Amino acid sequence: MTIPELFLQEFDLEMPSTQRILERVPEASFSWQPHEKSMTLGRLASHVAELPARCATIVTTETYVRQPGTPPYLAASSAELLEKFSTTTAEARAALLTLRDDQLSVIWSLKMGDRTIASLPRVMALRRVFMNHHIHHRAQLGVYLRLLNIPIPGMYGPSADDQR
Repeated sequence: MTIPELFLQEFDLEMPSTQRILERVPEASFSWQPHEKSMTLGRLASHVAELPARCATIVTTETYVRQPGTPPYLAASSAELLEKFSTTTAEARAALLTLRDDQLSVIWSLKMGDRTIASLPRVMALRRVFMNHHIHHRAQLGVYLRLLNIPIPGMYGPSADDQR
């Protein structure tokens, strides 16, 4: 099995877990935040929903430039949040289907305007800039939901809430 095939297999295992947790995010609590330095629930959930687009960008470009001052994506509703995740996941999966082994060592860069934030082999960008980042924020979203007393779905087996 090739590395792109393995990554696609992992992607196909992780995205349904993300779907389950995004389905639990209550629209009425989008503005809630656990601390003044924390993102709001709506912003965090929106970020989780949009992150698969980063995967597609890493596969299909060699440099991504984000312009300073670009406002972050913020879903206006639960329906929009889930639609965004569905769209970005489909785009990412389609991109991953085109990925070849010889593309993995190509240097991929993330820039903020003229400033380079990261330059690393595409395989590392997929792991760190997309997948690890995605799983990190999905876990953070689970903490937010726990603090709101919303049952957490299992990610890698049953959660404490699934066992009741």
